[in-house]
Amino acid sequence: MRFKRNGSYTLNRKSKTKPNGKKPPAEEKKQYLEAEFTKVRVVDFDLKELVLLPREIDLNEWLASNTTTFFNLINLQYSTISEFCTGDTCQAMTACNTIYYWYDERGKKTKCTAPQYVDFVMSLVQKLVTEEENFPTKYGKEFPNSFDSLVKKICRYLFHVLAHLYWAHFKETVALDLQGHLNTLYAHFIVFVREFNLVDPKETCIMDDLSEILCAPVPPTPAPAAPSSPNSAPSPSSHNHVTER
Repeated sequence: MRFKRNGSYTLNRKSKTKPNGKKPPAEEKKQYLEAEFTKVRVVDFDLKELVLLPREIDLNEWLASNTTTFFNLINLQYSTISEFCTGDTCQAMTACNTIYYWYDERGKKTKCTAPQYVDFVMSLVQKLVTEEENFPTKYGKEFPNSFDSLVKKICRYLFHVLAHLYWAHFKETVALDLQGHLNTLYAHFIVFVREFNLVDPKETCIMDDLSEILCAPVPPTPAPAAPSSPNSAPSPSSHNHVTER
């Protein structure tokens, strides 16, 4: 079974920003961790069930389909705030206390603006997911031996973009009333990469505080109480119902 999929290979690394001989500056308040924002989602079901590999689907097919989908969704989410992400507002690709540098094919390190970095990421991933030798769509065409590592690198790049969206553009996202979409996309992505070990936890740890909130299992919705007859006694639990979270 084949899924229809739509979406220079370089390395990039990160560098912690710590002033020499000085204590790191006080951490900026993270608006995206406030309860009024973290509770906003566009779905309320368990994302774990959504990412599990179906029995009849090949693992590589499942990874390819989901990776391509995440690329398209994250690219779309970034486009909603792209006018605010400029060379002036985002002079480096930052997330929390991390700056991401781009490394070209020759290993040359480049500190670029956030919009440049995101453009590099999206152009690269688009090229990779549309190349038949990397993400085959024709029946009988095998996935390359390097497919697993390829997906891991793509997911690492996409995580950088999501982290930057929260760190640098959450206010704009809230102003557009799109925080529910961003929260759901982020939680879905993190649950997916955790399920298949696609991104090193050392890479994603800068966003662990958000991940633990958004990826917590959704509590079950209590069933509606059955209507009682006029002469029936009230249920002991009807006045003391507590939803476990």
